[in-house]
Amino acid sequence: MKILKTVSKILLGLIAFLLIVVLTMVTYIDRTPYQEMPYYKAWKQNLSDLDISQTSSDDSLKVGWAKINITPKNPIPLAGYGKRRGASYSAVHDSVFVRTILLEKGGIKTALLSVDLLIVPPTVSDLVRRKLSNTDLTFDHIYFGATHSHNSLGAWYNTLVGTLFAGKYDAEIEQMISDGMVNSILAAEKEMATATVTFEKNLDAHDIRNRIVDGGKVEPFIRSLRFKTNDKTALLATYAAHSTVLNASTVALSRDYPGVLVDSLEKNSVNFAMYMAGAVGSMGPIENGKTDFDEVNNQALGVMHEINSENEFESLSENPEVLSFQVSLPLRKPSPRLTKNLALRPWVFKWLFGDSPSFIKVLKIGNNLMVGMPCDFSGELMESLDNYAKAKGLNLIITSFNGTYAGYITADEHFDTETYETFTMSWFGPYNGNYFTEATKDIIDLMSN
Repeated sequence: MKILKTVSKILLGLIAFLLIVVLTMVTYIDRTPYQEMPYYKAWKQNLSDLDISQTSSDDSLKVGWAKINITPKNPIPLAGYGKRRGASYSAVHDSVFVRTILLEKGGIKTALLSVDLLIVPPTVSDLVRRKLSNTDLTFDHIYFGATHSHNSLGAWYNTLVGTLFAGKYDAEIEQMISDGMVNSILAAEKEMATATVTFEKNLDAHDIRNRIVDGGKVEPFIRSLRFKTNDKTALLATYAAHSTVLNASTVALSRDYPGVLVDSLEKNSVNFAMYMAGAVGSMGPIENGKTDFDEVNNQALGVMHEINSENEFESLSENPEVLSFQVSLPLRKPSPRLTKNLALRPWVFKWLFGDSPSFIKVLKIGNNLMVGMPCDFSGELMESLDNYAKAKGLNLIITSFNGTYAGYITADEHFDTETYETFTMSWFGPYNGNYFTEATKDIIDLMSN
């Protein structure tokens, strides 16, 4: 009997301990409407505090571009799929780059910078900020984007979750990537020439699908900016299909279909091509082909065909004004989901994922408005925003992966749908589809005045 009582006490003590642990780690998901939350009021205050008065300049718009190869000499971990468990690539199928398009108007420089990575890691963008602190290019004037390849360099995320998705951390890789970014900006600065800018919009519903809802709404437009000097042309293309044609079983270093796309454009129609992932949340590629890399080629060539076809819409700006800034985007406290109504507490999220500020990048070139989001921004949200911008006289481009990262932002109707995007990668509670939509409309309103 004494043994049984002792065992019972031990079990009760263990249960009590586990219960305490659970209570300190787990909480209910806060479903308070976002308009009633402090972060919403903080967002509105951030907007009202902005000082973005644009002064016109008679100076010509100058544009330069460059790319820097950042392929390591030796294999390192790939980033993109947790199933790989931090495996290093076995071969280099195609090299990875940093690409920059540098603008100068009225003595102010602004850089469009895209890297062949899964995201632009917050630590890397912060290193770029520090490395450029003594130059005439401020962090506010750097518009980051990524190709979102799931077969590119890892080792850049020093957190527990980062190790799962990007492999064992290596501080030298962060330095190497940030050096490549800075060097691409410096190289582009040497090639500046007077240029015009044309916004192009091409319909491509053949190379994209909805990842959450079979047959659901897609964002079918390729949105591009074409920069033309007297004798050269550069093209920035954005599209919403995820760069996930290559699956987790492929462990070769590759840019996925955006790599084939920019290489093919440079061989056929432009001197320089750059790609940024658009509103990729909820959007996947169409994988047609006999092998992974056959599918990559078909996806890229399908997108290129539409870029080179007659545009559904285009708008030429011969000497546009340029305005660039970033604005802090407050969020609900992090609550990574466990069930429909339960989530981990904020301190657990920070322990697992780390912590970084969230902001939106904004770049206006004439009547072309680029909005850089800190997330995988859902393509399902684009149609209403596109129409809203059009009514205000603006051509809208939304890109993901702006130098910080807050997971997936999907349409609110999917919040309780149990999918990878809406559960595993949904970190900041409900109503973010509507919140991010309203924030974007606020920026559109600001930029149309």
